[in-house]
Amino acid sequence: MNPMQKLKTRVMKKNINPEWNEDLTLSVADPEIPIKLTVYDKDKFSLRYDQMGDADIDIKPFLEAVKIHLVNLPSGTMIQSVQPNRQNCLAEESCFIWKDGKVVQDMYLRLKNVESGEVELQLQWIDIPGSRVFMI
Repeated sequence: MNPMQKLKTRVMKKNINPEWNEDLTLSVADPEIPIKLTVYDKDKFSLRYDQMGDADIDIKPFLEAVKIHLVNLPSGTMIQSVQPNRQNCLAEESCFIWKDGKVVQDMYLRLKNVESGEVELQLQWIDIPGSRVFMI
């Protein structure tokens, strides 16, 4: 991901357990650079946003699963999984699933630099015609 590339979800007001259900598309130029997720909270007594926590997403295992080029698998087949460890922000095991002809990874991330907090998200690879192909 380009370090200067930033995406932002809509602001969720008056919600202590927000659900965004938004699709965000990132361009991956260098799979060695982790995706950084940062969660902010808007202080209701000021106009500023306070950082609540952050997590780094290592996308290399996901991209390795995408490169396998699986075909003829039943939708819902688990391809592989990644266990939480000190090098990733996973809160629990994260599985790569073959779903409707695509590799999908569901994950729960434990936020760093905060007392507690988790974010659930799903990665899905989208091939863009004319884009540069990378090797891991």
